[in-house]
Amino acid sequence: MRFVLLVEGDTEDETLKGFFGRWFDKKVQQGLLKQNPGIRIVNLKNGPAVIRDTPGKVNFYLNGPDKDKIIAVIALLDLYGIPPNFYSSQPEVANAAAQQRYSWAKNYIESNVKAQSPNLYAKFRQFFAVHEVEAWLLSDPANPKFPNEVKKILKARRGIAQPETVNFNHHPAVVLNEAYLRATRRRYNKLVNGKELFEALDPDIAYNKCPHLKEMLDEMLKLAKAAGLG
Repeated sequence: MRFVLLVEGDTEDETLKGFFGRWFDKKVQQGLLKQNPGIRIVNLKNGPAVIRDTPGKVNFYLNGPDKDKIIAVIALLDLYGIPPNFYSSQPEVANAAAQQRYSWAKNYIESNVKAQSPNLYAKFRQFFAVHEVEAWLLSDPANPKFPNEVKKILKARRGIAQPETVNFNHHPAVVLNEAYLRATRRRYNKLVNGKELFEALDPDIAYNKCPHLKEMLDEMLKLAKAAGLG
């Protein structure tokens, strides 16, 4: 049994299977699951493609030959990266607070899936990283893969205790890039640095500091239990 996770880029493709897998390993150790659900990452390469193609991907996987082995199809997007034209039918949402954008976008995509595949809707979930997956990295400034000077800069930054409040105007990857430039004179590389940082990140730290990540993982745990892995 496994999840199919639709993502928008190479960082997620390279890191999230292991990152989520470690969290589920702990649930097995705690006796909450019998086994770790597998995760298949499907990289759609950009946010607009995830928005556009998700209904078709849900139909493809949940009507495919392995449909009985799939717990659910989950789409994950960076809230920061959603293009402004996505909100064209309700332009006031484009400049709204994060939670309003989150709720509107989640409802929009889930409604599209429900309209196209009403019989499959129960096995689909839409989630967003607020404001992008790098917020999860900011949850642990002591990550051993951060250079020491980067650690000092991040620990001194105001608001770092609540990574999901690092916002649309100064989003998490920008915060990391500034810290790396100051400390190492090199830019933060989303794939190279992101991969090593995610490999060293304790999922429980990010879970406890990032409410929207917690919501996603809790729902995945619930779905895995309902699928017979509990």
